[in-house]
Amino acid sequence: MQYLTVTIPKKAVTVGSRIGLADTFLTRLFGLLGRSCLDDGSGLLIRPSSGVHTMWMRFAIDVIALDKDLRVLRTWQRLRPWRLTPVSLKTHCVLELAPGQIHHLNIEPGDQLALSH
Repeated sequence: MQYLTVTIPKKAVTVGSRIGLADTFLTRLFGLLGRSCLDDGSGLLIRPSSGVHTMWMRFAIDVIALDKDLRVLRTWQRLRPWRLTPVSLKTHCVLELAPGQIHHLNIEPGDQLALSH
């Protein structure tokens, strides 16, 4: 799996340096299934995606909905297993992070994210 670094340049914040990219049918289908946790600094960028579910997951995650320009549209903190986010046509991709990272990194709607390899 390809890994990316995700930052918020305006805030000089590194969201994660081991963010996996799920951009094929299979990687999007399986996502984080099978994992028992996510470490701080790791996560999964699901592209394209207009919403996510946490069915069959064993842990809570933080979820960030992003538009096509990687601007934060909405966040969900500590989304527990067996939950769904609403589907939105404005959402282009979704970033899944370890629980507590949205609060710890002060990620909020309107923040502009950047990707690098």
